Amino acid sequence: MQISRVQYDSPGWDSGSNASLNNEWVEVTNTGRSGVNLDGWTLSGRDGRAYEFHLRLGGRTTVRVHTGVGRDAGRDVYQDRRYYAWDNRADTATLRNDRHRVIDAVTWGRGHGGRGHGAPGGHNGHGHQGPGGHNGHGHQGPGGHNGHGHQGPGGHNGHGHQGPGGHNGHGHQGPGGHNGQGHQGPGGHNGHGH
Repeated sequence: MQISRVQYDSPGWDSGSNASLNNEWVEVTNTGRSGVNLDGWTLSGRDGRAYEFHLRLGGRTTVRVHTGVGRDAGRDVYQDRRYYAWDNRADTATLRNDRHRVIDAVTWGRGHGGRGHGAPGGHNGHGHQGPGGHNGHGHQGPGGHNGHGHQGPGGHNGHGHQGPGGHNGHGHQGPGGHNGQGHQGPGGHNGHGH
């Protein structure tokens, strides 16, 4: 179970309308094959206010938790709030189970990297991320910055294996890499290890 996507900034002007509130959402995905009873699970921000789930989420299924008022149906549920739940500047979405154990958390803003799968060009994604992504945790494509895990050509500050031209990579690094820790190919600088 994980927080897979967060749209913490509702598109357009923050008018406070219900439509705007409902364009602010968090998606929770059951990555396993079996269904999970989410009764008593909570989703909360730094303000401490929590939304409590009352549903069973099927295997490999995603539910979208909207901020505003609405009628729960299928893969869309509503917090029924009258104001925005997530701070656009910096916040943390935390998913806890019915025993109050933290299952996943995503942080954004003020230099924090988030968790989850990020699309190309995305910021603060946790997991695999496409070209141009920033602060991604996991495998990252060309041009990525601050990626944790395997990283393609031109990546910066990647932790793990890194391709040609990478900078500050931790782990194995290809030709032209700088400041890599671990095995490093031709042209590398300041590599620690082979």
